[in-house]
Amino acid sequence: MPHESQPQAPDELDARAVRTWSSLALAALGRAREDIDAINVYPVADADTGTNLYLTAEAADRALTEAFDDSGRVADATARTSLARAVRAYAHGALLGARGNSGTILAQLLRGVADVLGDAPTGHGPGRLLAGALTRAAESAYEAVAHPVEGTMLTVATAAARAGEAAGEAAGSAAEVARAAYDGARAALAETPGQLAVLGRAGVVDAGGCGLVAVLGALWQALSGEVPAAEPVRGRAVPVPQTPEPCAQEQDGPAYEVIYLLEASDAAVGELRARLDGLGDSLVVVGGDGLWNVHVHVDDPGAAVEAGVVAGRPYRIRITHFGDERRRARGERSQRAVVVLVPGEGLAGLCAEAGATTVLVPPGEVPAVAELLDAVRRAHAREVVLLPGGAELRAVAAAAAERARADGVRVAVVPTRSAVQGLAALAVHDPEATFDEDVVAMTAAAGATRYAELAVAERQSFTSAGICQAGDVLGLIDGDVAVIGSGLTETAEAVLERMLGSGGELVTLVLGPEVPEALAERLEAYVQHGHLAVDTVTYHGGRHSAPLLIGVE
Repeated sequence: MPHESQPQAPDELDARAVRTWSSLALAALGRAREDIDAINVYPVADADTGTNLYLTAEAADRALTEAFDDSGRVADATARTSLARAVRAYAHGALLGARGNSGTILAQLLRGVADVLGDAPTGHGPGRLLAGALTRAAESAYEAVAHPVEGTMLTVATAAARAGEAAGEAAGSAAEVARAAYDGARAALAETPGQLAVLGRAGVVDAGGCGLVAVLGALWQALSGEVPAAEPVRGRAVPVPQTPEPCAQEQDGPAYEVIYLLEASDAAVGELRARLDGLGDSLVVVGGDGLWNVHVHVDDPGAAVEAGVVAGRPYRIRITHFGDERRRARGERSQRAVVVLVPGEGLAGLCAEAGATTVLVPPGEVPAVAELLDAVRRAHAREVVLLPGGAELRAVAAAAAERARADGVRVAVVPTRSAVQGLAALAVHDPEATFDEDVVAMTAAAGATRYAELAVAERQSFTSAGICQAGDVLGLIDGDVAVIGSGLTETAEAVLERMLGSGGELVTLVLGPEVPEALAERLEAYVQHGHLAVDTVTYHGGRHSAPLLIGVE
């Protein structure tokens, strides 16, 4: 639940005002969330803009709350510095938690506000200061979007900034500037169906712009104490006509949404923008000072992630398959989806291409329940099969499943203990079967897959296979150390021999990022030489993956 906050006196623009704004914005987006989802037809009719804005605002509000001490004050010496710390915390939280195209743009808008309020020049009244912050917000949002389109959230932000500037030049108070910006945004939102053809045909206003109006209404309420009049979201999404042109063509587009946080330099991000722009559309890159949030729609999610690896260090990678856009335009959920937790970026791309919603979980880390719940929501299905991919991840998967059930989603957790068991389960997934039949088949496939992992010992220790020294290669079979070797190849061969001793039909090899292709070729030849009836398939785990994962079905 958001914290309770009381509105400010009309011209107070301080840390408390920012906190009140955040609380009211989160509440407003929570009320409008489902209605905004229902009118979401651009850039992809996936019915999640309201949810993405709400989750972004929730992350921002959480970060802002953490910036305050127990007495409800920002722990700092001066009011001006407290305002700077509060607004920067608010923007940083939005950057880390941004969801979807709309949430990413909202994060950049808040960063623009923070750029001005966080470094407020002396001699400027609160009204002029807020007007400048809104202008910088709109400018920075346009800069972050590779190909800005009018009739969208960007248009609404610009209209709000212009109205705010006019009020600021007239020596208006902060509350008056906020009211002018809110009114300007509402007027611009009403014009969006005439600016963007897909909105006009659907009979709706822009969903992202609708969310921004709610956020600006909350800002005015925080500064004035006046409550914006309740306005129903005008129009609801209607089915897109099934005609060859031009409507159906505009609904075509990339199949995947890829989002990740990225640690990289400004120069590297400039090159990344150019590379991603050639891969897909809806490219938005926000942030700065070494930390960025990257959002793009592509057909090749692996290539989008790889571009991030070239630029710097990507993490919190989320890959979502859009599915049938006509189904989403009608606001319908798919019957069933699969959510997979994977340890490497290459595996994330592989599972996404198979239609699964993925959550990247580097070895040794455990995601938050909220992150898995978000993935279940992004899957947008009535039924979800959750593949945790590790014994240590089953508890958090079970907790996320329980919360999803409270939302009315039927969820089953298949107890996969390794990424290769997840691949085996995903391979037999049949969305046409009944839910119980599908879960049983996936569970059986996972259970019939023995799994192994090769790792390098960091120190001398006792294991079930004897004493290992630092630098030894450990072969773990079904979670226990079974082989201790001096090299990757001979240890892998010993592990394979033990695993295939009890039979097998298919060997799956998942190579880590620094493992040469020659190792896979040698292991394939080793299997073929000693086990003629056994097939071998090789995948690249990508960054964060273990040196070698082995599955035997």
